[in-house]
Amino acid sequence: MNYYSLHHKSPNTTFKNAVIQGLAKDRGIYFPEKITPLSKEFIENIADYSNHEIAYKAIKQFVGDEIPTAKLKEIIAETVCFDFPLVQVDANIASLELFHGPTMAFKDVGAKFMAKCLEYFNRDNEKEITVLVATSGDTGGAVANGFLGAKGVNVVILYPSGKVSDVQEKQLTTLGQNITALEVDGVFDDCQEMVKTAFLDEEITKTLTSANSINVARWLPQMFYFFFAYKELKSLNKELVFSVPSGNFGNICAGMMAQKLGLPIKHFVASTNVNDTVPNYLIDGIYKPKPSKATISNAMDVGNPSNFIRIQQLFNNDLEALKRSFSSYSFTDDETRETMKEIYDSSGYVAEPHGAVGYLGLKKYGLQENEFGVFLETAHPVKFLDVVESTLPVKVAIPEQIQKVINNKKVAIKASSYEDLKAFLMK
Repeated sequence: MNYYSLHHKSPNTTFKNAVIQGLAKDRGIYFPEKITPLSKEFIENIADYSNHEIAYKAIKQFVGDEIPTAKLKEIIAETVCFDFPLVQVDANIASLELFHGPTMAFKDVGAKFMAKCLEYFNRDNEKEITVLVATSGDTGGAVANGFLGAKGVNVVILYPSGKVSDVQEKQLTTLGQNITALEVDGVFDDCQEMVKTAFLDEEITKTLTSANSINVARWLPQMFYFFFAYKELKSLNKELVFSVPSGNFGNICAGMMAQKLGLPIKHFVASTNVNDTVPNYLIDGIYKPKPSKATISNAMDVGNPSNFIRIQQLFNNDLEALKRSFSSYSFTDDETRETMKEIYDSSGYVAEPHGAVGYLGLKKYGLQENEFGVFLETAHPVKFLDVVESTLPVKVAIPEQIQKVINNKKVAIKASSYEDLKAFLMK
């Protein structure tokens, strides 16, 4: 399997090189040359397969022969090592909980898969690889955990000062070893731009790659849990609609890749907060990135989502074709809080802000009698403790995964410009 840049000004490359490079030299993100649907027999009999078998079938064509079968299956087993339960909250709506992994966020899947692939590719290389990652919240913690102690890999995480939750900040600033956090005076988009600029800086001699969802090894494994959810819901014999809280749009794009592989999902809803670049694009057909705004659902505070170009590519840049499978709506913090209360009052379910936005997307979409909706609950409520406990009459128990880091001392390097990042990388 080869990959090409969506800017179409760089040579095509292999899965291995796409993982190591992260971003093409023309600053385009990589996309697979072809997508071959899985057999109808496999989809029809998906309940007969384990989650590890399903994940292997979903990802195999995108890895090709660059990782031996036995090693790839080992990587999958290390990645898919926790549950992805569906919890019904309405008669026709369920929450797909993706927060049962080590950092209690959906990004544990992609981060661990990428870390293990990169470690394998660098196994005989004396030269270290530096992983640069910008985070608006959960990415940093997941990447830090996934790469902790990885041989030959150093990780540098850029995060916007004061714009991640206390728990998120502890998860990315307290691990030490091969993990370094840079606290940036700015917003997530500033962090992301600094990372992209570093890739093109020829004065930086280190081997750089990205662990954001622009990296194919971070992005593609997120297909797995859409397959797992379909496996559990197939017996309902209803058309499925997935609502995905969306910031950088990698998660929903992975779901749409699963659809292209043959998974019979009727519709996708990209639910956003007031960072409404994509909802506006669907209305007027003009893509206008803008500075991100801070919200209580901070992991979605992205004004220029990197992965939306991949979604456009899936539909050959045909806006009308995209609209038939895809909707996007934005919601305010007030609407988010009210929905958290509504869900709790009606079902007793504690949704954090991102999940509540996902639920709102299903309500705005308007499910029909023959449809069943799934919203992705992308992080545990403890990650947004202040918002949850000030909105709902609950006291959130601190899970073991969080207790391990919550009292650790924060260690971060201040950065206010690209020059600060470059100076650190040039050391």
